[in-house]
Amino acid sequence: MRSLLAGALAFAALAATPLSVEAAGSVNVTFVNPERYRDIDDRFTGRRSGVLKEVESYFDYLGERYLKDGQVLSVEVLNIDLAGQYEPWRFELRNVRIMRDVTPPRFRLRYTFVDRGKLLVRAEENVTDMTYLWGAGSAYSDQRLGYEKKMLRDWFRRRFVRLDPPRG
Repeated sequence: MRSLLAGALAFAALAATPLSVEAAGSVNVTFVNPERYRDIDDRFTGRRSGVLKEVESYFDYLGERYLKDGQVLSVEVLNIDLAGQYEPWRFELRNVRIMRDVTPPRFRLRYTFVDRGKLLVRAEENVTDMTYLWGAGSAYSDQRLGYEKKMLRDWFRRRFVRLDPPRG
C-alpha cells in the first residue's frame, strides 16, 4: 500500500512538472499622451483608464501566446480610435457606439522588436481593419473592444510571428 501511494505521488509530481515548455517573450506597452488620443471612449470618466488597461493586458496576452523566449516587443501607443462612434442626436442610443463601415478601429503604433538582443524591426505604422464589420469579424461584436482585439491579434501575428514587413 505504501509503495502504491509513493508511486502515485511521484507520478503526480512528474505530471505537474512541464517537460519542455518554452517561456514566452515579453511586451512592454507605453501610452504616449493618452489625453490627446482621438477616441478612447472617454465620454464617461472611468472608461479612459479601463480602455488603456484592457489594451495593455491584451498586448501582454498576445506576447505570452505568440512570442518566444528571448523576444521582446516594445510598443508605444501614439493614438487610439475605437471602432464606431457615438451619435448624440439619437437620444435613445446616445451612450451606444454605432458601428459603420466608415468608423473602423485605428491605432497608431511605434514599436521595436528584438529577438535575443538582435533588433529585427523598428517601425511606426497605422493599424486598421477597414473590413471589421464583414464576415467573421462581426463575431467579436459582443466582446469588450472585440473589433480592436481582433485587429491587433491579426496585426501581431503578421508582424511578429510570420515576420511580414510593415507597410510603407
